[in-house]
Amino acid sequence: MSTPIDLHRPVQGDVIELILADHDLFEDLLRRMRNSHEERAALREAFATLHVAHARAEELHVLPAFRRRADSVGAHEVEHGEEEHAEGHEALLALMELKGTDTQAFDDALEELSAVVSHHLVEEELTLLNPARDELGERQRGDIGAAFAAERNARIDAGPVTLDQLREIVDEAREEGKLDDDEEE
Repeated sequence: MSTPIDLHRPVQGDVIELILADHDLFEDLLRRMRNSHEERAALREAFATLHVAHARAEELHVLPAFRRRADSVGAHEVEHGEEEHAEGHEALLALMELKGTDTQAFDDALEELSAVVSHHLVEEELTLLNPARDELGERQRGDIGAAFAAERNARIDAGPVTLDQLREIVDEAREEGKLDDDEEE
């Protein structure tokens, strides 16, 4: 990657604000990837690294804490969030598997990834973040935010996500039943 892309490294803060900052970063990276004059390969690598780090940090620290502490966040919301992360990983894998970034196939895969991620961001903000904002105190959100940030940053600092790592993540999600096998019709 010739131009480093700043994925930010917050170390603390309200977990809701940290997640929303990542959501903004996802949207920015996707928008920039749609521009054929940008360094799409570098942006794709940065997006993949952030997507995996963010999802894993949420699954390990945020979703369980929200479920324990926010009455409006139940098992269904947590499971659905994990399924949507898996769908995002699957769409990202399709984009990562493409060799070139200047093809119609890349544009099509990017459009699919954008749709999957956009849907998830909106749904998560409405069904998880709003209840957590209403039901968790500032200190609780700060404690969860510190754990989220530490996990997220450690995963980013471990280096770019490889195609093989992403394949393993998608295969694991499939084995756990988080992905439908009959999505292709």
